[in-house]
Amino acid sequence: MLPVAAPAEPAAPPGAAPQGRAAGLHLPVQACALLTAVLLLLMTVRLPWAGDLGMHAAVLERLRADPLHPGNPLVDAATPSPYYSPWAVLLALTGSATGWGTFTVLRLGALAGLVLLGTGVHAFVRTFTRSRAAVPLAVLCLLLLYGVRLFAWSGVPGLTSMSLTLAYPSTFALGLAFHLWALLRRALAADRGTAAFLGAGLLLAAILLVHQFTGAVAALGCAAMLLGARPWPARAVRLRVAAAGALAAAVPACWPYYAFYSLLGTGSGLDDIHRPLYDHLATKFCLTALGAAALVLRARRDRRDPLVIFFVLGLAVFAAGGLSGHQAWGRILPAVLVPAQLALALETVDGGRRARAVLVPLTAVALLAGAWTQAGVLGYVLRPQAVPPVLRHIHTVALWPRFTWAAREVHAGQTVMTDNYYALRMLPAYGPYTVAPAYPDVFLPDAARRRAETRRFFARDTSRAERLGILKEYRVRWVLQQNGGPGLDRGDPAVRRTVRGPAGFTLSEVAP
Repeated sequence: MLPVAAPAEPAAPPGAAPQGRAAGLHLPVQACALLTAVLLLLMTVRLPWAGDLGMHAAVLERLRADPLHPGNPLVDAATPSPYYSPWAVLLALTGSATGWGTFTVLRLGALAGLVLLGTGVHAFVRTFTRSRAAVPLAVLCLLLLYGVRLFAWSGVPGLTSMSLTLAYPSTFALGLAFHLWALLRRALAADRGTAAFLGAGLLLAAILLVHQFTGAVAALGCAAMLLGARPWPARAVRLRVAAAGALAAAVPACWPYYAFYSLLGTGSGLDDIHRPLYDHLATKFCLTALGAAALVLRARRDRRDPLVIFFVLGLAVFAAGGLSGHQAWGRILPAVLVPAQLALALETVDGGRRARAVLVPLTAVALLAGAWTQAGVLGYVLRPQAVPPVLRHIHTVALWPRFTWAAREVHAGQTVMTDNYYALRMLPAYGPYTVAPAYPDVFLPDAARRRAETRRFFARDTSRAERLGILKEYRVRWVLQQNGGPGLDRGDPAVRRTVRGPAGFTLSEVAP
């Protein structure tokens, strides 16, 4: 059967409300969406630091120092890293060409990621409806519709998550994913030629290389768009899809900075750090249940609705990860949340009269509850005195202490011995190495030994000779420790000088 041509932007589903009925929602939701957009723009300037920002800055530092052979981003070792993605290489080259600092380049990357995500949501939502209220409401649902317990994780487009991860590759990759799904839906609806599908394949390959977890979400979304296509794709279209899939699989294999397919099967080493994804699900995502109800309404009209299929596929993978103990599979979570959030936005503006009568007030309440839960992000861009008193005690993710005082002393490429949680994750952002990597690293064969040696160095029963041996083995130039903690004494002959820092920290330079 030959496919029936369809418009590039499908009209609202049968029985949907005309645009005029949703006109009353347009101005308020657009104003709210604009305010959140301004808030996120301020985040690109502020770059709140409470997570993996140091890792991504360290990646740029290594690429700027040696674009072809950057080595490990955290420790002094000549190993590859999955963080050396096309996006990171582009940002590093931009910094080298312009002379801008690493954090200036990260701000530029955050702005690009924010714009790409916003335009991607717009493009994807417009393939479902022409309602003017749908896009800003979809933005609000994606940012606020979670739960009453604070939740933040890279790759999840919540307001708190986005505030902390705008400069991360996951934000850029998620924006690409929305554009990919929109491109695929339009290509299927308009029976476009091979070039459009090959473009989609290249886009999926780029997402897989930029952020592997978001790549899995993007691939699942592509499967949902294909399974939900109306009419069912003809043989010629399926061949184009197969060609696109082959291209998406082949391009990552050619990426020179790391062996992409060697990452398969390494998820067990990441399970421990992903266990929190399965904790407190009811309180973290209770508001999303309203989106699940919207999916039920869509499924009653069309069992092959792409958002319904997307949600079911994502939920199946997420549940399988929890039941099998592969908690790293929990990173598929956006494939559960995004279709539910978008379904609620679409049903609220385009659903039947009775459905809208119920959904409009419930959605407003849910978004207000979500906004209240995440209102603490205002403290990331406002002085404490400027935050309204009623919001000052709302729980939020606390920002990390700064180690710029230590970075001023340690030169790029020098190695620091420290066991401090924050220092391990922040110092490499300025160019130095640490002995132990702060994050799991599947390409670093001696990662466990490095961590064990770091623990041994700071153990109270370790002899001076053992400590000096460890410093020599890893070519350590500096030791960062807290006053009174085990390590080298300030009067030790091996210590050339000591710099005092805040919170009782001392930075001791080891004599060559």
